[in-house]
Amino acid sequence: MTYSSTPELIATCWTSAGNIAPLNTPEISPVPIGERLEAIASTGWAGFGLAYDDLVAARDTIGFSGLKDLIDQAGFRHVEVELLTNWWDDSLSHEWRPQFELLLDAAETLGARFIKIGTAFGEPLEDLDFLVEPLRRLTTEASERGTRIALEPMPFSMVGSIPAAAELMRSVDMPECGLVVDYWHAFRAGTSLEELSRSVTAEQIFGVELNDADAEIKGTLFEDTRDNRRLCGEGDQDVAGFITTLQAIGFKGPWGVEILSEQHRTRPVREALESAHSTALACFPA
Repeated sequence: MTYSSTPELIATCWTSAGNIAPLNTPEISPVPIGERLEAIASTGWAGFGLAYDDLVAARDTIGFSGLKDLIDQAGFRHVEVELLTNWWDDSLSHEWRPQFELLLDAAETLGARFIKIGTAFGEPLEDLDFLVEPLRRLTTEASERGTRIALEPMPFSMVGSIPAAAELMRSVDMPECGLVVDYWHAFRAGTSLEELSRSVTAEQIFGVELNDADAEIKGTLFEDTRDNRRLCGEGDQDVAGFITTLQAIGFKGPWGVEILSEQHRTRPVREALESAHSTALACFPA
């Protein structure tokens, strides 16, 4: 039984996906959707996330209405859908526009809290003003369908840090446009907990992703984030401090847990979910 004092945890898409990784083609979980949701529900999670290719597969098999039935039967309270990129580039609208339409359909039918978006891989940019109007357009469309837009900054992408992303949100100035704050991307960008506390507000934070990591980066930043994440409390980062920092800002949850690693992917899904849940919960203050 879940009590009100227990933090609500969300198994973000890769935490429950099994032996599949970002940039695999296609990015479809080998775990059947019904089995996957049953494993998430039975290991104590309050919600879950699905990536785009899994949403396509669900739409083309049981349909979003069938998926919503499974969600209701399992008693999940939170759903997340992802990921859209290239949304700022009108010349690529033939690619991203159909993806956005599907994410809007999924968010509306499934009751998703937000649609997660990213930016192109590469060196972080200093001038992000060109993203303001595209973000406002996306946000307007999302709000008309009952959902919101949440941008995830990553240190190997155009929007490289939480402080830069928070400043971008102030420029966009729409309450339905906010951020996904992934602890991995915060510390790999060199953002201290003090800087995090000064730069972002609770109202800007739509989603949080908890994880841990070794101090040393292995391979590229992308390879490290895809293959080497550690369970919460089992790496060298201050996961408990990150949680208390966000609580002090005023963020109350729910809290996503995103574990991406070669080790995590090869474990049986239920076992992987149990470990991700229990280790994350142990990082919260008593």
